[in-house]
Amino acid sequence: MPLHLMTHPEPLVVARLDGGAEPSWDWTPGPFASLTRTPNETSVVCLAELVPGGVVTEGPFRGVEVAGPLAFEAVGVMAEILAPLVTAGISVLAMSTFDTDWVLVPEQHIATASEAWRKAGLIVTPTVLTGRSNR
Repeated sequence: MPLHLMTHPEPLVVARLDGGAEPSWDWTPGPFASLTRTPNETSVVCLAELVPGGVVTEGPFRGVEVAGPLAFEAVGVMAEILAPLVTAGISVLAMSTFDTDWVLVPEQHIATASEAWRKAGLIVTPTVLTGRSNR
């Protein structure tokens, strides 16, 4: 059964803060949000519109979610997603949650990525705007 990828329309960014820093803004609304800490940095993935000026960011990205949940012991899911993007020359940020995988695709490459995935036999469908009701 082919993987089903769901593209989200909301622009996301990756914000970089110093190690140990906490975001000074509410970064949690949206279809996907993540906070990752290492000793050297704190990275925040969130809606682009939420990040205050002066914060270092990369993006915008479009979030692409693998329909799940996926079994923890599933092998090769990310390889199946990334192989067509390597061939297309598209660099992405791959992330996993407990239930599924996400790929953050640079917004300017989402159409090319979607076409590459379809050619590889994956199912790609757009999702509708989630709105801001959880804010």
